[in-house]
Amino acid sequence: MIVVLGSTGSIGVNTLAVAKQFDIKIEALVGGENIDLLNEQIEIFSPLYVGIKNESQKHLINHQNVFCGAQGLLELLKLSKSPLVVNALVGYIGLAPTLEAIKLGKKVALANKESLVVAGQFIDTKQIVPIDSEHFGLWYLQNRRHFSKLYITASGGALRDWSLEDMQKATFAEALKHPNWSMGDKITIDSATMTNKLFELLEAKWLFDTNHIDAYIEKKSLVHALIEFTDGSTTAHFARPNMQLPIAFALQGEVRQPLLEPLDLGKIGSIEFTPISTQRYPIWEIKEHLIENPHLGVVLNAANEEAIGIFKKNGCSFFEMSQIVLDAYQYFEDVSPRDIGDIIDIDTQVRRYLAR
Repeated sequence: MIVVLGSTGSIGVNTLAVAKQFDIKIEALVGGENIDLLNEQIEIFSPLYVGIKNESQKHLINHQNVFCGAQGLLELLKLSKSPLVVNALVGYIGLAPTLEAIKLGKKVALANKESLVVAGQFIDTKQIVPIDSEHFGLWYLQNRRHFSKLYITASGGALRDWSLEDMQKATFAEALKHPNWSMGDKITIDSATMTNKLFELLEAKWLFDTNHIDAYIEKKSLVHALIEFTDGSTTAHFARPNMQLPIAFALQGEVRQPLLEPLDLGKIGSIEFTPISTQRYPIWEIKEHLIENPHLGVVLNAANEEAIGIFKKNGCSFFEMSQIVLDAYQYFEDVSPRDIGDIIDIDTQVRRYLAR
């Protein structure tokens, strides 16, 4: 029995597909603004509880036990009996449910990157099971062996093959046309700026307790992670770009039946790993500093969410998004959160600083 937060997003939809395949009961569904899809999910899975973002839409939900807003979500978690919560919410809003679920003694199958990015130092990662394909790949490869360095891969995003001049003029809609993955708006924009990969490096730092991490572009999205072991060998995790494999492991603990179509090695062709350029992805210039100062993840996340909002409203160019984030990152470089209260305060300060 599980709780699914963000059930109407891509991760949530894939989670429910896996749950149906393995006959896992859904105790609660928390959806976004896609009410029609949420009602379809309610009809199929018959959850005990349902959560939505806006109370104004409560009357549209075909269910008797509907919880609304951030506070309602926490109340739903307290009532739930499920030992596992799948957190597929997008953005800062996903932090509080992660903290509450862990406080309640539940495991969290985590797709909400922002939880660890913003407050990794205050989260017990023993209660976290990563759903990101990169971190799942690292876990799959490590198998409790000693490593010297971890690598994750990036697709390069929707604009990876554009000229720098054309990238400067890219629109919000154009930055959403990801070549390999079908994802929500925010994570797709984050992929285009490479902010998503900074988030994942921070996640890897907390999950695997190391600063020895890096990322490279692999355009086919067939290699998701690599581990350099202390013996000098490097092992890679190959799989088709499909989130159901890491989700199935998170829900089941192990998988003994085919979930993905195996790769035809003869048809893959060449695999190339290329460095991430700060000229094309300006946000990458803070990579080393961020890994050494992971508490600044709260600044990075808040500034990034605000910058995306500005770009969506045509208030800045594609490259100016990253400059907005870098400016805030430098301005708040000296902050040092001591607890979750400080995290909330810093998040508020950063958003206020960038308010337009």
